[in-house]
Amino acid sequence: MLILPSTQSDMFLPRIRIKICCMQSPAEAAIAVAAGADAVGLVSRMPSGPGPIDESAIKEITAVIPPGVATFLLTCETTASAIIAQQRLCRTNTIQLVDKVEPGTHDALREALPGISIVQVVHVRDNSAIRDAVAVAPLVDGILLDSGNPSLAVKELGGTGRAHNWKISRAIRESVGVPVYLAGGLNASNVSTAIAGVSPFGVDVCTGVRTEGRLDEAKLAAFVNAVGQSR
Repeated sequence: MLILPSTQSDMFLPRIRIKICCMQSPAEAAIAVAAGADAVGLVSRMPSGPGPIDESAIKEITAVIPPGVATFLLTCETTASAIIAQQRLCRTNTIQLVDKVEPGTHDALREALPGISIVQVVHVRDNSAIRDAVAVAPLVDGILLDSGNPSLAVKELGGTGRAHNWKISRAIRESVGVPVYLAGGLNASNVSTAIAGVSPFGVDVCTGVRTEGRLDEAKLAAFVNAVGQSR
């Protein structure tokens, strides 16, 4: 499993985990793993944004990921029954909830899917994100901070390519007791600054390592190298 107990402080920073999202095929996933990814993200149907693939394709990719690399199912479902059905089909070891879910959903997932990690996305738009993160932290294994906007008529739930206010992200990281992943507009040129400012458990990237929708091996290598130089 990727999510492990971790003490994050300004005095000591553990190794920054790298999650490469929006995998489109087993071949892309293999490239990401070979480059040093600790986790790969597999995007199921979404109201908007890049990277969605069929659940059958997610299952195919998950089946070939080597042990020790986490597989994240990104789901916009908000009910326990729908999320459980997706995970049981796709067989990922982590569920990434990209939207707020119905009350009681986290507990229901725990009961139905023992051993499956739960990561809740909190979209950082203003200081209310701190309150949201603190409230949900006791229910999950990790929090992922992104730059979507769930209040739009067509929800933005990730993959926007936009950065958000990293000062708020740092405040969240300092306020919760679970690992925090940082996403939103990251690329090789800004990830070192983001890590220095937030000190996250891990970083998550999709559009920042792609060119015309395809995983770009040069951008990926540069991103992984920049993260490594930040440790």
